[in-house]
Amino acid sequence: MTSVRLPHSRLAQLWPTELQGARLGAVVHPASILPDFTHLADVLRKPGSPWTLVSLFGPQHGILGHTQDNMIEWEGESDPRWGVPVHSLYGTVRKPTPTMLEGVDVLLVDLQDVGARYYTFIWTLLLCLEAAWEKGIAVVVPDRPNPLGGDLVEGPTLDADYKSFVGLHTVPVRHGLTMGEMAKLLVAEKYPGLKLHVLPMEGWKRGMLWEEANLPWVLPSPNMPTADTARVYPGMCLLEACTASEGRGTTRPFEIFGGPWIDAAKLKADLDSLSLQGVVFRELGFQPTFHKGMGRLCGGVQIHVTDPVALRPVELGFAALWALRRQGSLPAPVAINPLDPRDLPDTFGWKAPPYEYETIKPAIDILAGHKRWREMLEQGASVQDLSKAWAPDEAAWLERRAPHLLY
Repeated sequence: MTSVRLPHSRLAQLWPTELQGARLGAVVHPASILPDFTHLADVLRKPGSPWTLVSLFGPQHGILGHTQDNMIEWEGESDPRWGVPVHSLYGTVRKPTPTMLEGVDVLLVDLQDVGARYYTFIWTLLLCLEAAWEKGIAVVVPDRPNPLGGDLVEGPTLDADYKSFVGLHTVPVRHGLTMGEMAKLLVAEKYPGLKLHVLPMEGWKRGMLWEEANLPWVLPSPNMPTADTARVYPGMCLLEACTASEGRGTTRPFEIFGGPWIDAAKLKADLDSLSLQGVVFRELGFQPTFHKGMGRLCGGVQIHVTDPVALRPVELGFAALWALRRQGSLPAPVAINPLDPRDLPDTFGWKAPPYEYETIKPAIDILAGHKRWREMLEQGASVQDLSKAWAPDEAAWLERRAPHLLY
């Protein structure tokens, strides 16, 4: 089996000469581990290193993944385990403040992305780059694999008028970049002159499946339990924008979806009629323990990935929305009560704002990247129509990202 060698295992040897002795702030989370499962924060605090760890930062869900549900803020504290201040980048602020960066010479950002525009870790990276650029400090990114691989891209590019914390730059849904490559692109397009050091992997190829990397899968967020979850997420995250359950509160979020009002047999039949490649749909019932539909019996399907190379997850997500709407649909977005997620309309509806700090535009528009995609779906467009319409975006992105590829 092919193995990928991460830079984390030889960080001291790869550390830039110009940053020897630097005071280090590190952005980490649960998946910031070495292949032997040692957490990077424990490595960074070892004496005798060519840096001195002075602070830690955590993104959405926290350094150790302690906030289970989506859009739950947390605040920092002094942590006796690591002996340094811990700052939250998903609470009062999402960008490191000048006060947080006092006494910091370099920011290290080590976050495992899953290759989708709306997974917020690439935007935590962007805001860290911006804060470092403004303060004149360096950034180090020890690279990790993109679980979806790096060959294929898919979906529409975010329109600049639809920026939010699930999309702060104009990239497509499935971008096909590693975090190091994304950092290179962001610096080139937004933060010229920033001192960026990407520490590359050895042995990673763009067409690799996650399993071929021979690295352990650690949940980068609480609702990303497996590599198969990551494979469907670029499409199935779109269900966060509607009244149907995307499977949060089950053991297979994003792979299971449905609702209390769903005719599961019809849902499966409608999805099967599309002949989507790489997946099989299995009818089931489920009862979420939290989030939408909590405690209610839901009809739905489970997505089984049979061919991760053939799978087109963004098409899959729009297919799910198309099939859900065929069971009935409300004419206007509806509020979903976060305090009582059982209180849902018994039909399909778009979720009204707020969503990820956006208070005006519907969640589906900021996730999809423009209102155009929602409107096409509402006007009866097929999944094939949608994918043909965003094909020019994919071609333009492949050209745009080319100068920044490392592998």
